[in-house]
Amino acid sequence: MSIRRVYVHGAGRQGPDAWPRVDPASGVFTAFAPEASVGQQAQQLVRDIRDARPVVYAHSIGAVPVALAVDQVPVRGLVLVEPALYDIARGAEPIERHIAIVSEARAQADAGDLRSFWAILRPLMFGGPFDAATWDRERPVAERWARTNLPWGHGVRERMLRGIPMLVVTGGWNDEYERMAGLLAADGAQHVVLRGARHRPMDLPAFADTARAFEASLSTQTAAAETRSPTR
Repeated sequence: MSIRRVYVHGAGRQGPDAWPRVDPASGVFTAFAPEASVGQQAQQLVRDIRDARPVVYAHSIGAVPVALAVDQVPVRGLVLVEPALYDIARGAEPIERHIAIVSEARAQADAGDLRSFWAILRPLMFGGPFDAATWDRERPVAERWARTNLPWGHGVRERMLRGIPMLVVTGGWNDEYERMAGLLAADGAQHVVLRGARHRPMDLPAFADTARAFEASLSTQTAAAETRSPTR
């Protein structure tokens, strides 16, 4: 049985550019409109995968609409890369610290002070302090991040993913993502750490082999189930 794949991007690159180690002919690459809410993204995914039962790959915040979508339609499996499922880890210190800092920054942006927004967000998300000398060059990036959907507050719960074969890949660099991955692993997911690319472990050569091994396990499970099924 051939495996259908759907690739869901995070907050940055879209299309095959978001998955450089993936054959562009190997699946369908979802692209969300820049102004689409997380709820709208989820409904787009529901329409895209309703009858396909694919393996869905999702990076970072892309895992949020995926979680909401698979609560409505079945999929064969999930490959979540550094999934930003903050809603399932509320209360944990690194999670709450991140949310508090981003909330403070967004309040500055909402008040019209984009420079103060960037002074707070830049060290958290990109490392290094705000630099007035580079502000003109970085301002478009700040404007985009001030409008980007936040990955919490969407009602994602572990039960939405429970029972779905799942591979979670993290980069081993950030306590927040490791905490969220650990919760998914405790609920039955396979968790693999690929170090060397921080938030984008799918850029590493080992990612393709890891994904293939997971998909092979799905094919084995399907074949075993078909063998046990009575002949009609």
